[in-house]
Amino acid sequence: MIPLSFQTTFSATSQILLMGGCGYFLMRQKIIQEEGLQMFSGLVVNFFLPCFILNQFLKNFDFALYPHWWIFPLISFGVTLSGFAVGQAMIHFFSEITFKKEFVSLVSFQNSGYLPLILVTTIFPAQQAQTLYVYICLFLIGFDLVLWSLGVWSLTSRKAKRFELKNIIHSPVVTIFIALALVSLGVQKWIPDLVLKPLKLFGDCTLPLSMLVVGGNLAGLKFSQMDFREIGFFLMAKLVILPLFALILVTALHLDPLIGFLIVLEAAVPSAVSLSVIAKHYKIEERFINQGLVISHLASIITIPIFLMLYANKG
Repeated sequence: MIPLSFQTTFSATSQILLMGGCGYFLMRQKIIQEEGLQMFSGLVVNFFLPCFILNQFLKNFDFALYPHWWIFPLISFGVTLSGFAVGQAMIHFFSEITFKKEFVSLVSFQNSGYLPLILVTTIFPAQQAQTLYVYICLFLIGFDLVLWSLGVWSLTSRKAKRFELKNIIHSPVVTIFIALALVSLGVQKWIPDLVLKPLKLFGDCTLPLSMLVVGGNLAGLKFSQMDFREIGFFLMAKLVILPLFALILVTALHLDPLIGFLIVLEAAVPSAVSLSVIAKHYKIEERFINQGLVISHLASIITIPIFLMLYANKG
């Protein structure tokens, strides 16, 4: 059984909130400008995160150790489809929900990389954390494929007239496939520490920088004309119903503890910040998406520890 408690998980989510708060403060004080925030975001996505992924796979992944690695993209599909089903059910039973596409997208797509990685870092000892790093990176294969293809199409409807391959190319998927190819060829055995150590140092910058970006993005969001009833429906679907369903499922299936933890964690984290990027790119309704992102990230500091504690103490 995974030895978790409300105190440890609350402490982990509080650390995340603190790092995000630093980004919020720096933006509000104009120490970081919008251009600087965009630069940090580009560095995280295009440089630091690829370094983190490469380092984790080259050091910790082996096809012999993870013969069933392909199940993690499938788990990702399952979590996304479950969120989609919950979102669709909510807009069916509550007709007063007006931003239907935005609502379903916020429930379907979670902050599946940054927040889980930070939580794992702050909760688990090194050996278990390294295993979960690999699980999360493999999970991202399925998540990014769905988010940047079907996710874009469903959110933007007729505005996205064609599939944009560059969205996949600029996501972590390509880096993960490159890392898998290198490991399959045994190349990692020949890479000197002269390369691996800087790769690790750059990769270690991913998590704190990503939270600076998330916090900075929240600083520019406005709460005017917020529909608290609709936001309430969203929080119920995203942060209560979906993780509760995941908890019941993994308990019934008696899954490996770390795999079960991954599923509950991915179901419990707030919505994907990338949805705001998609909305801005395709010039669709941003207000409800941005409000949902802010509120779900703030509310998750309470809900994530509750569900992780319930998982740790199940049975």
